[in-house]
Amino acid sequence: MPGIPNAGMARQVEHAGFDAVYLSGAGMANATAGVPDIGLLTLTEVAQLANYVANAVEIPAIVDADTGFGGAENVARTIRELERAGLAGCHIEDQEFPKRCGHLAGKSLIDVEEMAGKIKAAVSARRDEDFIIIARTDARAVENFDGAVERARRYLEAGADAIFPEALQRADEFKAFAREVKAPLLANMTEFGKSPLLSFRELSDFGYRMVIFPQSAFRVSMKASDEFLRDLKRRGTQSGWIEKMQTREQLYELFDYDPAAETWKGDR
Repeated sequence: MPGIPNAGMARQVEHAGFDAVYLSGAGMANATAGVPDIGLLTLTEVAQLANYVANAVEIPAIVDADTGFGGAENVARTIRELERAGLAGCHIEDQEFPKRCGHLAGKSLIDVEEMAGKIKAAVSARRDEDFIIIARTDARAVENFDGAVERARRYLEAGADAIFPEALQRADEFKAFAREVKAPLLANMTEFGKSPLLSFRELSDFGYRMVIFPQSAFRVSMKASDEFLRDLKRRGTQSGWIEKMQTREQLYELFDYDPAAETWKGDR
C-alpha cells in the first residue's frame, strides 16, 4: 500500500494498479497542515481528509489513526467516524500522547492493559465487520523485541484483526516476528528510519500480509517541487520543466473529467 497525503495522489495509486492505498498520518500533517507528525491533527480533520480519499478511489483505503485521539471512549468514536468516512480500516498505536514518529527516539508507551482496553473499545464500536482494526506497537524501540511480541499477543487477545510492529531493526527481526506472532501482519517500509528497506516479495515470503510505503511518493514529490521552485526563483521561467510536468490532459484523465463535454463522473 503506497502512502499518500491526499485524494489526488490516491487516484494515482489506483491508476498505477495497486490493490489498496494507505493514508499516512505524517503525510496528512506535513502536506495539509504543514506541521510535524506529533499528533497535531484532530479526529475531525483526519476523518474529513480520509473521506476525500475514500470518495476518490474504489480501492480500499487504510488510515493512520495515531493513538485513537484519546482514551477508550475516544477510540470508540474514532472508529465510528472513520467507518462513516468510508475507510476500510485503521491502525491505532500504543504510544503515549503526544506521539512521535515511530522511527525517532524519545517515545513512551501506555500500559499494555490500557492499550488492550482501547482495542476492545474499537472492536465494540465497529459496525462494519469488514472494517479492519490494526494494533500498532512501538515496543521494539522502547522495550525490546520480546516486549513487542508480548504486546502484540495481548492486543490480538483483545480483538485486534492485525498487528503492525513498528521500527523493527533487521531483516531477521521481521522474519522472527512473523514466526512468533500468528496473525495478519503489516510492515512499514519508511525511508531514513530504523528498518531496512526490504522488498514486498521478501516481506511476503516472511509472512507479512500488508506492506506500507507511507511517505515515499510524498518525499519524491517534495524534492521535485523544491528543485523546481529554486530553479524558478533563479531563472524566472518554468520552461525548462515542461517535460517533467503532468500535462493538463493527464490531470483530466486522472480525475475523470472531460472539459469538452463539461462532464465529471463525480464521487465514486
